[in-house]
Amino acid sequence: MNLFRLAGDMTHLASVLVLLLKIHTIKSCAGISLKTQELYAIVFATRYLDIFTDFISLYNTFMKLIFLASSFSIVWYMRSHKIVRRSYDKEHDTFRHVFLVLPCLLLALVINEKFTFKEVMWTFSLYLEAVAILPQLVLLQRTKNIDNLTGQYVFLLGAYRALYIINWIYRYFTEPHFVHWITWISGLVQTLLYGDFFYYYFLSWKNNKKLQLPG
Repeated sequence: MNLFRLAGDMTHLASVLVLLLKIHTIKSCAGISLKTQELYAIVFATRYLDIFTDFISLYNTFMKLIFLASSFSIVWYMRSHKIVRRSYDKEHDTFRHVFLVLPCLLLALVINEKFTFKEVMWTFSLYLEAVAILPQLVLLQRTKNIDNLTGQYVFLLGAYRALYIINWIYRYFTEPHFVHWITWISGLVQTLLYGDFFYYYFLSWKNNKKLQLPG
């Protein structure tokens, strides 16, 4: 494992911890899209089907368990916790995420590296993760005013994917035959979706103002 991969994983983990901190400590999920959290739960559930069959390392297994447990915990909090769910902005979180799931599944059935159940599900998780942030970004655009923890959560998610792209570039030049087009294209699409958010995030940081996205 190289430094960029480790930094990406730690940034991803930090994004989850920031979100759990917001939900568990403040008892609020204001500004957080339940639709995006449900999509991430599906992403991890379909990606880590090999968790009990293919052992790679303790680190790998630990990270898989962390992301599985945290994603489903967040969904549970937002759906079932009496206090937390009161702050959920259902009125603005109306993105039809089924229109993301079905096309990604169909695409995975058509374009994959190997037509087996686990491989198709893994490919589906890549396609779905690439667009899973869309409901969250749409929600932020509709509400416009974004609290610090929500802004940090989305920024860390985007930074995690950007670091993974650097990791792939590094591995391409240091490892022979390291070519994964599906992973690369999906990751690039996902990172590009954060472009607008990154711009306004750095603008707010530079000017020391509250983060706002244009409607």
